[in-house]
Amino acid sequence: MQTEERIQKFRVAFTRISQEIEKVIVGHADIVEGTLISIMAGGHVLLEGVPGLGKTLLVRTLSQVMGLPFSRIQFTPDLMPADILGTNIVVENPDGRRSFEFQKGPIFSNIILADEINRATPKTQSAMLEAMQERSVTAGGEVRRLEPPFFVLATQNPIDQEGTYPLPEAQLDRFFFKLVVGYPKREDLAEVLNRTTEPGRVELLQATSRQDILDMQKLVMEVPAASHVKDYAVRLVMATHPGSEFATPMTGQFLRFGSSPRGAQSLILAAKVRALLQGRFNVSFDDIAKVLLPALRHRLILNFEAEAEGITTDMILQDILEKLPAAEDAGKAGV
Repeated sequence: MQTEERIQKFRVAFTRISQEIEKVIVGHADIVEGTLISIMAGGHVLLEGVPGLGKTLLVRTLSQVMGLPFSRIQFTPDLMPADILGTNIVVENPDGRRSFEFQKGPIFSNIILADEINRATPKTQSAMLEAMQERSVTAGGEVRRLEPPFFVLATQNPIDQEGTYPLPEAQLDRFFFKLVVGYPKREDLAEVLNRTTEPGRVELLQATSRQDILDMQKLVMEVPAASHVKDYAVRLVMATHPGSEFATPMTGQFLRFGSSPRGAQSLILAAKVRALLQGRFNVSFDDIAKVLLPALRHRLILNFEAEAEGITTDMILQDILEKLPAAEDAGKAGV
């Protein structure tokens, strides 16, 4: 199949998935797009928003439309790692002998909804790290691979912090995108009421298969990015490091630590997906800029001064975007 045909097939499948999801999810087109971009790039998503905005419904709908098995894990303070990964149980064989048999946990699926992930203890949260990074689970002294594609879509409530355990930086860094789910607009809320308080049922159609998703992920990896475009992503990430030659005054004043190399990887991969959606087989500076906030906002660590003055990571990233030129010879960010 020619490259042009593969790009068109990618765009059609992406659009079909989005349209099916929008039968259920109202007014969150940017969140749907960001989630799908992460999936096509093989990454995990952290959805942050107050309760009742449709985060859980989005993930459940996504699994239906994509035709992938789905597991929901409700994170609570008493949840244990074995409740997620699985455990060895004693079984009796037909001959009367007893042996250990591994009982798989809900992590053994393609789409995992980690609901209110910050309500579990650090010990339980750490059980997700290997699965998210290595796509494998070590239990009972044996490493078990997770069937691709594998995505974790986690939700957290930003306002009710009582009884919660903030995600460690190492785990936050495993998320490809952090998407902030806001309140619906007036017309969107009216449409939600129309769909949920009156008779009628939405029929969702399966838009893709498991193999379609794997093929789309493969195409994303094949999209080329020129060296000067990659360098733009590198300079954007370095601009988040206090003391770097590309750091802005805001970076030096309000950040303790900047983005890890995973941030640069996310920028490039997300930009590749966006390029395909625009019908291009190459990455542009604009592709990088458009995905900067969701790719890096959760990878920056603010200092006390930023917290006291109400400065957010989004503000710092916007400042970097405005001051750092796409072409390196246009000058440095701090100048």
